[in-house]
Amino acid sequence: MEPKLDPRLHFVVATAIIVKDGKFLITKRALHEKAFPGKWTVPGGKLVFDEYKSLPYKTDYPQWYNIVDWVLRKEIKEEVKLEIEKSQYLCDLVFVRPDGYPVVTLSYFAHYKGGDVKLCKDLIDYAWVTLKEAKKYDLIEGIYEELEMLDKHLKGQELKEWGKK
Repeated sequence: MEPKLDPRLHFVVATAIIVKDGKFLITKRALHEKAFPGKWTVPGGKLVFDEYKSLPYKTDYPQWYNIVDWVLRKEIKEEVKLEIEKSQYLCDLVFVRPDGYPVVTLSYFAHYKGGDVKLCKDLIDYAWVTLKEAKKYDLIEGIYEELEMLDKHLKGQELKEWGKK
């Protein structure tokens, strides 16, 4: 029996394309993952209230600024053991998982700061790739276009909306 979903509720996920020496980090999802098992993507993870509710806030009401950058740094450290520079917005999307839950994905990019890649249990492989090399991987649909957007931006073009050719 499928769960009765509140149509107002979504998972919120943040991902980041990490840039190092002109290459992008891509990772392969484990086969046990609910969404996109065995596909190549970029690191990131879910925003979980229990993980940030104890963080300090600087307002009278509990509201947390810069939470996407915080979750990206946390998830990238957990997933691939890397540190990143300040993240920058790239694009966003919504998809529906096989179990019916909608997911809002906020896609960012960040430059590599330090560390050596070490994968968590939910990832089974990684590669540092150029845009041309990325075409050879079984990427989640849309990720290549995100890499393409970023590649153009890093070469001096203005960031445009995501789009397939």
